[in-house]
Amino acid sequence: MSVSSFPIKRRTLLAGSAATLALGASPAWAAYPDKPIKIIVPWATGGSTDAITRVLAQRLSEGLKQPVIVDNKPGGAGHVGIDQAAKSAPDGYTLAIVELSHVYAPAVVANLPYDMLRDFTPITLVGTSPMVLFTGMGPENADFKTFLKTASTTKGGPPAMANSGTGSISHLVGELFSQETKIKFNMVPYRGGAPAMVDLAAGQVSSYFATLATGSSLMAAGKVKALAVTGRKRSDVPILRSLPTMTELGLKNMDVAQWWALVAPATTPLEVTERLRLELLTAMSDLKVVERMSALGVEMKGTSRDQLRGFLRAESERWRTLARNVGLKPQ
Repeated sequence: MSVSSFPIKRRTLLAGSAATLALGASPAWAAYPDKPIKIIVPWATGGSTDAITRVLAQRLSEGLKQPVIVDNKPGGAGHVGIDQAAKSAPDGYTLAIVELSHVYAPAVVANLPYDMLRDFTPITLVGTSPMVLFTGMGPENADFKTFLKTASTTKGGPPAMANSGTGSISHLVGELFSQETKIKFNMVPYRGGAPAMVDLAAGQVSSYFATLATGSSLMAAGKVKALAVTGRKRSDVPILRSLPTMTELGLKNMDVAQWWALVAPATTPLEVTERLRLELLTAMSDLKVVERMSALGVEMKGTSRDQLRGFLRAESERWRTLARNVGLKPQ
């Protein structure tokens, strides 16, 4: 199931509105929400997931007439915060934003304390973004070909490639890139995208696969460079259109897209998740939100709950296989 199958359409909003009106007859949840809502972000502030969530939270608070608080819970390559969300009360007041790394986590994390499919109720997919290969500004990174030549001839050991934590999407993409290019990298884990990007700008690591949202500010400041994006076709997001894809550059198996979705703890009432889904779709169709997301390299996508559930299952199977193929094992 491709993420390109889920554009946000007016009929989706109308259908959601009708369903919500029907569900709104339940007196138990007629007043929802009547207090602030928290969205757990399982990463440190400053990364792409944090930035995306803050855009959505601001617009959601307007629609729901309640504060929507972003609660950063970094650690464990994102698993600490998601575990906390899984164990939260299923009352619609604690949500979580999840991404690709959370569905393949069982393939790379031993004794994971939660199950992405069993312990959460899907709300909607939010959007997708290619992964960008970021490097420093030195002449050794003049273009993709020069970067590969430098990486393959570095003296003193393999060049360091940052990632957002062992088992994160940036780690998996880095391992896949290493396999595809046949170049050995020293994979260096960080506690999120922001500190990894800071060290990249300072020359402590040679490269880092991340979304545009993670590196856009340092790229605009001329401190890091974007060389290429993952995927088979160029991004529809204006700021990324000039970057070649890994497929164009000869790496046929680098067809990877990061994505984000909103979920609630399992057994959260249907009335609540449908109200949230409708408000999210409305927020995601707001032109100001679309523009801000585009600046972060994110193409907006919306789904039904059942579409998202099927998508999560398909992604879980696909990436468990990929993790196995690049040699990652549960640790």
